[in-house]
Amino acid sequence: MQHYSSIKQNNLFSTKDLWHLIWPLMTEQFLAITLGIADIIMVASLGESAVSGVALVDSVYILVQTIFASLATGGAVVCSQFIGQKRPDMASRTAVQLLYAMLIGSIAVMILGLVFQGALLSVLFGNVEPLVMSNARTYFMFMLIGLPSIALYNACAALFRSQGNSRVSMFTSILINCLNIGGNAVMLYGLKSGVEGVAIPTFIARTIAAVILFSLLHRNKLFKLPFRNTVKKQASFDKFNQISIKGIEKFHIEGHLIKKILHIGIPTGLENSVFQIGKILVVTLVASFGTGAIAANAASNTISSFEVLPGHSIGLALLTVVGQCMGAGKPEQAVYYTKKLMLLAYISMAALNIPLLLFSKTLIGFYGMSPETTHLGWQMLMCHGLMGMIFWPSSFTLPNALRAANDAKFTMVTSLISMWTVRIGLSYLFAIPLGMGAFGTWVAMSLDWVARSAAFIIRFARGAWKTKKLV
Repeated sequence: MQHYSSIKQNNLFSTKDLWHLIWPLMTEQFLAITLGIADIIMVASLGESAVSGVALVDSVYILVQTIFASLATGGAVVCSQFIGQKRPDMASRTAVQLLYAMLIGSIAVMILGLVFQGALLSVLFGNVEPLVMSNARTYFMFMLIGLPSIALYNACAALFRSQGNSRVSMFTSILINCLNIGGNAVMLYGLKSGVEGVAIPTFIARTIAAVILFSLLHRNKLFKLPFRNTVKKQASFDKFNQISIKGIEKFHIEGHLIKKILHIGIPTGLENSVFQIGKILVVTLVASFGTGAIAANAASNTISSFEVLPGHSIGLALLTVVGQCMGAGKPEQAVYYTKKLMLLAYISMAALNIPLLLFSKTLIGFYGMSPETTHLGWQMLMCHGLMGMIFWPSSFTLPNALRAANDAKFTMVTSLISMWTVRIGLSYLFAIPLGMGAFGTWVAMSLDWVARSAAFIIRFARGAWKTKKLV
């Protein structure tokens, strides 16, 4: 008790600081999920084949986005630790290197994707109906064109979060939603477009948002980071130069900084990309049960994103909080804040999931699918919500604390083993031999969470992660 009392007196973040970091993240995630639901509902006006085509492409596109999001995470962790060390100059140099990597990588993937998109989709989803494949090809092409904008936006948003400033990306998310949903309405209902009517507004909205965030990072203003004064025991402020990317146009690679980014980014990227590949294999399995199963899976995935919104948002906050604590050389505070935020994650997950589960049949009904498809989607949502309240935070929120402390290799190995042995293996066992169909893949997913939770809780409790140094 005395130990934690001492931490509270010397803490880097007050409760108010944490709240100012977390609530914009929750709002931003809510807006992103709302946008996803609006996209699916609007596409549903084109029929189940359009919904299925978009859903199949999303499974591949999320894989690509995940790789760049992981790279952004690596840059954010390094910047957070430099900020914790009170070295904003190094944080700014790291930010520039991150943006170089994101832009070059995304442009390369875009070009390769455009060249090989037909072959890739045929290999993955060659057994789907011709109309579904036609919609998938159209949607995939436009998504690839917008990849550099989305990569740049995600990198800039991560850099603002690393400073403890999550409100900037929240406000740009509001702009994205307005432009995207408005654009969808004009193109789908006004111009009578096909699935490209969803993809083109996404590209335009993300590009505008990326330019805004990039411009703000290019400014060289002071940014205030709150911390607790150890003598007066009241909030005070230490001024740092805000992360600035001035001079980014003078192209210069700093290998040692990129190496630090990749030290976190590669294990995280490998973990998340293989995880998404596993999900694609599961989606391929779901697709073998017909268009109805694909549509139910897509609708349930979108709604289930709401169920994990608090845990995901708090996980993003952990990257900043634990990263700055470790950079400041205060691992005991990293433990304190991780426990505090994990408790908040469980409470908020329960508070959100209970009402969502009570109204899950009504929610899934908004998609206007057939009765059989709607019932399957409801089963998927119930499985996800009930198990998510218990196991999702320790499976996906907690590992971000380990990553922020430079323990990304452990999270990678654990996730890969669990994904391929539990989730994929049991998905095929439950779906086919045991006759559970597409619903069996969601049961297998829940058991994957159980395995991950056990591994990450043990790792955190043992404390080996507190001794790893990054900057």
